[in-house]
Amino acid sequence: MANNIHKVFVSYHHTHPDQTYRNQFEQLFANAYGIMVSKSVQIGDINPNIQTDTIRQKIRDEYLRDSTVTVVLIGQETWQRKHVDWEISSSIRHTQYNSRSGLLGILLPNHPNFGSDKYNPHIIPPRLYDNIKCGFAQLYDWNTNPYTVQQWIHKAFEDRNKINPDNSYPHFVNNRTGNQWQ
Repeated sequence: MANNIHKVFVSYHHTHPDQTYRNQFEQLFANAYGIMVSKSVQIGDINPNIQTDTIRQKIRDEYLRDSTVTVVLIGQETWQRKHVDWEISSSIRHTQYNSRSGLLGILLPNHPNFGSDKYNPHIIPPRLYDNIKCGFAQLYDWNTNPYTVQQWIHKAFEDRNKINPDNSYPHFVNNRTGNQWQ
């Protein structure tokens, strides 16, 4: 299973049950099956009291710098999180020191649209939605099959320089509230 190993940054809402799924994702795909190297931020890694620009820079330079794919684990409230928005934005930017990462979203079993043929675009992160619309990113349902997940990750890696991402959505200043973003 070790072909096509990628350095994967996992973006998610750091609460239960999303944290449990992130732990399972990393345990399965980084530790048990060895199909990825996890680059995600752990709870407590970044001081939440430092300036916004400093947090964004730390995420980009210390966690995303050598990652090749960003996986967004999407629970019920993930779309509301400013850090998820910043992580997606930083991931899809190509800069002098950091190349662009591939991007994909995975609906967790606690997401209202999990297992459905259709999804409400206004309850997934808006920047991710913009990139699904333009063809840069794909959206999948949670799956524990290592072959399937490895294919998703590798496809995102392969597509990262074929399609230009859409990073035009205004950056979140604060976390959001409500039932949907529009």
